[in-house]
Amino acid sequence: MDKYIPVVVIKELGETDKILSALQKSGINCAEITFRTACAKQAIEYACKNYPDMNIGAGTVINEEQCKDAISAGAKFIVSPGLSVAVANVCAQNNIPYYPGCVTPTEIMQALDLGITVVKFFPANVYGGLKALKALSAPFPQVKFIPTGGVDRSNIDEFLAFDKIYAIGGSFFVKEALEKAEAND
Repeated sequence: MDKYIPVVVIKELGETDKILSALQKSGINCAEITFRTACAKQAIEYACKNYPDMNIGAGTVINEEQCKDAISAGAKFIVSPGLSVAVANVCAQNNIPYYPGCVTPTEIMQALDLGITVVKFFPANVYGGLKALKALSAPFPQVKFIPTGGVDRSNIDEFLAFDKIYAIGGSFFVKEALEKAEAND
């Protein structure tokens, strides 16, 4: 998995090329396309077909139906803002990595019961950031985290320096890549 997981919101299918090519030009070959828009499934399908060298996943997956849609569209990983047992089960049946949002010890224990050892920590800034992750790592040394929300260029290096960080998630990667692409046009 890449160390950076851009959270990508595609409002219109036509934006897909612009965003994914900007990410690639920035050296990022991963995208978590969110299920926040009507064209999410089509965007994932398009991205998987036209960007086969990119690790394309689905984000904001909150139920079994969305999960099945994402996997049928070709998503290589699934991310949720919280933990869904139904989504975890579909991912396990399809051998697809699932990164559920977990911020409490109880949620982390539930993820571990499901065989999940990498969890999204969202929104990281609201739930105590790096300080909270370090505290949670003591009782759960086998868990790695994907902090998302409140991580940006001002603090990304601090997060990446912590050995329990699996990757960093964020929409700021998309914003940076698009600004860089526009500056080079």
